[in-house]
Amino acid sequence: MARALYIHWPFCLKKCPYCDFNSHVRTAVEMDAWEAALMADMRHEAQLAAGEALDSIFFGGGTPSLMPPGLVGRLLEEAETLWGFDPAIEITLEANPSSVEAANFASLASAGVNRVSLGLQSLDDEALRFLGRLHDVAEGLAALETAQKHFARVSFDLIYALPGQNASAWQSELSRAIALGTDHLSLYQLTIEANTRFATDVRHGVFAPLDDDPCADLFTITRGLTDAAGLPAYEVSNHARAGQESRHNLTYWRYHDYCGIGPGAHGRRIGTATTRHKKPENYLTAVAANGHGISEDRQLHSREQAAEALLMGLRLGEGVPLDQLSVRFAIPTEQLINQDRLGLLIDLGLAWTHDAKLGVTAAGMPLLDALLAELVHDGLVAA
Repeated sequence: MARALYIHWPFCLKKCPYCDFNSHVRTAVEMDAWEAALMADMRHEAQLAAGEALDSIFFGGGTPSLMPPGLVGRLLEEAETLWGFDPAIEITLEANPSSVEAANFASLASAGVNRVSLGLQSLDDEALRFLGRLHDVAEGLAALETAQKHFARVSFDLIYALPGQNASAWQSELSRAIALGTDHLSLYQLTIEANTRFATDVRHGVFAPLDDDPCADLFTITRGLTDAAGLPAYEVSNHARAGQESRHNLTYWRYHDYCGIGPGAHGRRIGTATTRHKKPENYLTAVAANGHGISEDRQLHSREQAAEALLMGLRLGEGVPLDQLSVRFAIPTEQLINQDRLGLLIDLGLAWTHDAKLGVTAAGMPLLDALLAELVHDGLVAA
């Protein structure tokens, strides 16, 4: 049963040029209507996936730090009534590092949020302008300092492998980031996603993405610096001190059940994949008509679930327990993985097996997408 809840707040002040998440800019947001809709959607999920206390809640977006703290608090109160909370529950909220949103951090902490994930994205003003961010470095650092005063756990994101970025510049920036003292960092290479402004810019020759070889060099620097600082990668792009890993994201990567509410939110409960309406107005209409915002509710075949579990789990440094997946999905181990490719990848130092677990090595992580296509059994992908 679901022990994690994802709440999507779809609104932003501006659409970033690299972002392909379900985010929307609106001149006005009717908070009463959104509170009623999210409450109804949450109650619908609880009827279908209750039974265990929640051990993580994640407010994502969009920009959930634009939510009134009172609304956050009331949603948390309702979630606790519906499911109950594990005594050590992790409640994360994504936040932009503006001074306006940082001013709400104390109230958000009082509402129950105990972990914040800040979208700093860069410690260089020119890079922030390129990325279309509304804050500068000084404002971002001030917001981080405020967050560290109010939340027991703080993470922040950086985007690297920007056009023209060299090893020296990234090493200096990452060293500065590590010195800021958080116990969790999310470090993402810039990827050009379809249907974003950056995709259009690349197509029109406005800029060229960094080549693969320099990207690989920056990835190696990232692993080296974070390992030395006691912030090893527990997932391809996420680094944490022991015990400070994102419990909510581990729910996804370990392929446990979770409920997702709000526009565009995905969920996995009892072998069923759920998707909510993406456009905010369509979501509100659906909840008013049906009592929930679901646009698709699809039962997954066991082979499809196994493929998803492998594709998610192989992102983790800990790897995936093949014997457990075999029992869970009633699929022989040899039908989970392309055995002929596995041996070659192990010999090349790109994959490993130990104690019935399979994982991708540090050398293999920069090639993760290609390796997943090689490792996951063709019969699962075709299911």
